[in-house]
Amino acid sequence: MSTRTWENLQIPTPGTFTLDAAHTRIGFVVKHMMVSKVRGHFEKFSGSVTIAENPLESSAELTIQTESINTGVADRDGHLRSDDFLSAEKYPELTFRSTRVVSHSGDTFTVLGDLTVRDITKPVEITVEYGGAGTNPWGQELWGFSISAEIDREEFGLTWNQALETGGVLVGKKIKIEIEGEANRA
Repeated sequence: MSTRTWENLQIPTPGTFTLDAAHTRIGFVVKHMMVSKVRGHFEKFSGSVTIAENPLESSAELTIQTESINTGVADRDGHLRSDDFLSAEKYPELTFRSTRVVSHSGDTFTVLGDLTVRDITKPVEITVEYGGAGTNPWGQELWGFSISAEIDREEFGLTWNQALETGGVLVGKKIKIEIEGEANRA
């Protein structure tokens, strides 16, 4: 494995890494009926991270296929693909492109980037926890990460909701994004 020491972390040497779809999960959590949480994930995506000589100048991009949303309930997934939410036929992709690393402390980095949902692009801050680097049994260099963020879905045009007789709404406004994964040297 080609690594180097940077601020007490063993990080990969500069280069481009692609997301390993078999070892990456792009998930989300949203409140349902104000009392519980619904979890889901996207099954089809691609992305890359370019580690720069100065790690704070690194960049990342991610493209998610909206029709691949999966919450484990076919009717709900169909509704999420509809014009009420993702409008997957009209907007087949969600994208994220990093713009800069804002700060870091130890193995945790705060990254600012542009998230596009339904052709609406907004800046989003994500937290990236670096998980370490290694080489798999087949000689492939890789590194791991955990990413978290929270967005207000209504800022991206996802405004459908239903009032509840007991007060409140059916679907929460805040969506927590949870990504666990690995990236392999390209």
